[in-house]
Amino acid sequence: MKALVLAAGKGERLRPLTETIPKPMLELGGRPLIHYPLMMLRQAGIRQIAVNVHHLADRIQSGLGDGSALGLEITYAPETVLLGTGGPLCGLRDFFGGEPFAVANADTVMDLDVAAMVELHRARGAVATFALFRPANLDAYSRLEIDREGRLRRMRLLTGKHGAFEDFPPAPPPCEVEPYMFCGLYICGPEVYEAMPPAGPFSSMKDLFAPMLLRGLPLYGYVHRGLFRTVDDLATYENLKREFASNPPRLRA
Repeated sequence: MKALVLAAGKGERLRPLTETIPKPMLELGGRPLIHYPLMMLRQAGIRQIAVNVHHLADRIQSGLGDGSALGLEITYAPETVLLGTGGPLCGLRDFFGGEPFAVANADTVMDLDVAAMVELHRARGAVATFALFRPANLDAYSRLEIDREGRLRRMRLLTGKHGAFEDFPPAPPPCEVEPYMFCGLYICGPEVYEAMPPAGPFSSMKDLFAPMLLRGLPLYGYVHRGLFRTVDDLATYENLKREFASNPPRLRA
């Protein structure tokens, strides 16, 4: 299995830091932020990883090189214009080679057992499986609602208006569901390419997975109950710097 780590964004909520340092290369716990998802994937045996780049791309490429220092093989996917969270997949079809693949955010620190998630994804015959988490401030995030078997039944995507959601499907599910936030990694099969817009930019959630959910395709959630931290803005970054200064997370080889 191969993976994509999304690292092209401008990190606008972390300005002025990200005017000169790309968000994935901000220091956290003595290493660049992007090291955490890269090492998490390596722990699962995923060593061939694409990294999409745009904002201050040279800083990311010079910082990571070919990945060999981390025990990885890194391929870069440059974007002349930002392609959104889904658009980078369009140019990587040959890279993934018709096999299931993982997509991870570059700004998340967690001890997710990716190998166990992949195993469950395959056992369920899922088209896509999303890592989910229940934060204390769930209202601040879009929600993915799963039933007792872990099947995704509704997506509630924040619209940008305070507290407003765009729901897929519009009506509540007819079964009991639990809401979670997407926590930065998903596994999917090559069949998603048949449902994908032909080119970016597009959103993976709204423009790819929401239509698949409405078609009744088997999408599932994998609930993560361990360490989860994400860098959303300057405040969360400064808080994490203080937390990790005394207690940095251990990265398993």
